[in-house]
Amino acid sequence: MTNRRDFLRNASLLAAGGLLSGKAGSMHAAGSPVVSERKAAKSFGLQIYSLARELYEDVPGGLKKIGRMGYSTIELAGYGDGKINNVDMLEFKKMSEDGGLKIVSSHVNPPIGEYTADNKAKIAEFWKKAVDDHAKIGVKYIVQPGQPSTRNTEEVARVCEVFNEAGQIAKAAGLQFGYHNHDLEYARVVPGGSQSTFGRQGSPRGAKVIYDLFLSDTDPSLVVFQMDVYWTVMGQFDPLEYLKKYPDRIRLLHIKDRAVLGQSGMMNFENIFKQAYANGITDFFVELEGVRDITQFDGVKGCADYLLAAPFVK
Repeated sequence: MTNRRDFLRNASLLAAGGLLSGKAGSMHAAGSPVVSERKAAKSFGLQIYSLARELYEDVPGGLKKIGRMGYSTIELAGYGDGKINNVDMLEFKKMSEDGGLKIVSSHVNPPIGEYTADNKAKIAEFWKKAVDDHAKIGVKYIVQPGQPSTRNTEEVARVCEVFNEAGQIAKAAGLQFGYHNHDLEYARVVPGGSQSTFGRQGSPRGAKVIYDLFLSDTDPSLVVFQMDVYWTVMGQFDPLEYLKKYPDRIRLLHIKDRAVLGQSGMMNFENIFKQAYANGITDFFVELEGVRDITQFDGVKGCADYLLAAPFVK
């Protein structure tokens, strides 16, 4: 995962569709009933990155705690050579199932940040190993959450080629390759440029949004997208517009807020969920960054309580 940026940057410019429109964003903060046990009718998952080191103090116990909170699925993070943060992947799967959790997806980054013609083969070899390891535990998605170097349209085109190749490798093993955004995918690039431009920095004539190029220049049969709705808003774009425009490309969501879901009052989760359901999206993963004055487990529970109490979440 990348280092996180200033959460409040350019908040005044957030797109209307991603902003709070009323009760949905303020439900938890306003004192809705706290729900501590799972309601079987609802289905949502957790990106385990949200728990950081706390999970690894007691992995079996922590996974059971996640299940009791109301989560039904998880998305992995911390992959390396057949392990998840030094826990064997098959063992991690067994502990997850014992906790009532299904592993649906995994975040995986190649150990190379700048893609070139010379290192494409090395990246492909990495994906072959990673895909093979994940196929053994039966995940549905293998998702890259780290943005490679994209300073100009030529670099973006090369990244799309690598994504397509990763998608072919994943597809051959019965998995789906995906890409997860942060905010800087919403920067703009031009041919031959030395640096992307973001937000109010201004852009040369003809500049294109990196995320739009990722969507247009990858093969729909090989690459899907996991939209992080919070980082889309931080990128000064509207997640609803993207969900409406690309219903067949965006197949997973990260449900995220500045901290615990609903407490910032800046995210219109109701409209986001409604559009996601209309698009047929079934895989939603909460992601929580660092929180203050409470543990990560407490924050993750607060997110689950918000979603369990929200009438718009199925």
